[in-house]
Order: sequence, then C-alpha cells, then structure tokens
Amino acid sequence: MKKILYVLAFMLLTLGAFGQTTTIYLIRHAEKVDNSKNPDLSKVGLERAEHWKTVLAQVPLKAVYSTDFLRTVQTATPTATSKNLEIIKYDPKTLDLEQLKKEHKGQAILIVGHSNTTPDLVNRIINQKVYAPIDDTVFGNLYIITISGNELSHQLLQEL
Repeated sequence: MKKILYVLAFMLLTLGAFGQTTTIYLIRHAEKVDNSKNPDLSKVGLERAEHWKTVLAQVPLKAVYSTDFLRTVQTATPTATSKNLEIIKYDPKTLDLEQLKKEHKGQAILIVGHSNTTPDLVNRIINQKVYAPIDDTVFGNLYIITISGNELSHQLLQEL
C-alpha cells in the first residue's frame, strides 16, 4: 500500500511539474490627473486602482511589474500591497520576455503599463499582432495570457 501511495505521490508531483500554467495579466495605468509628463492618478484613477485590487483579489499573484512612472506605480500599488509584493520596475523597451516567462513559469503575474506598451507587450508575448494601442479614453482593459506547456491562449476583457 505504501508503495502505491509513493508512486501516486510521485505521479502527482511529476504531473504538476509538467502541467504548470503561467498566467500573465496586463493592464494600462488608471486615469491620470493631467497630461503632464509624469502625473499622479486622479481621484477616479485611484478608485480604479482599488478596483483592480478587488478584481485580482482571488488571483495568487507572485509578482507585480510597473513602469517607472507615478501613474503606473500608483495603479499597481493597491494590488501589490494586498499581496505583500514589492513592485518590480521594468522598461517595456528592454524587458526580456523569454526571461520573464522562464522566471515566472507556473505563476501568475501582473504587468502595469501604458496605452501603447501594454498591447505591444501582449503582441510580443503571443508572437502575433492582434491588439492595437488602447484609446486614450479607455482604462478598463484586462489582457490575460495563459501559457501551459506549448499551449498559449490570450483574451481581452473590457469594462464598460
């Protein structure tokens, strides 16, 4: 009986190692106070940042990435704080996506970017040109990329 339990435990561990699913959530920063170079979030933007925390509350995030701008960091902060995670700063132009996928294999992560960089990152990760830059008035897009073995899926959820 013990032998069967050991074999069963080994099989479950092996399946877990090969069946790891990586999920990457990507959002644009929330509404900003003005159009200056590095603005804070507006009151509505701060509320949206809190909303993202609620939306992602049940997601077991292991990392939160943000560009080094006030608006993106302020968007990421409520979610990162609720998960006891430090925000990892990244540059969308130099982010090594293969290294990112390798480092976070089997994990869920959040990446906060901008109207142009977020869809571009999604397109680069999925290796297809599917998503256009986000309109300046749109702040509720949630892109979800799921990688399981050699299978990759992606979707865009939009709030009205």
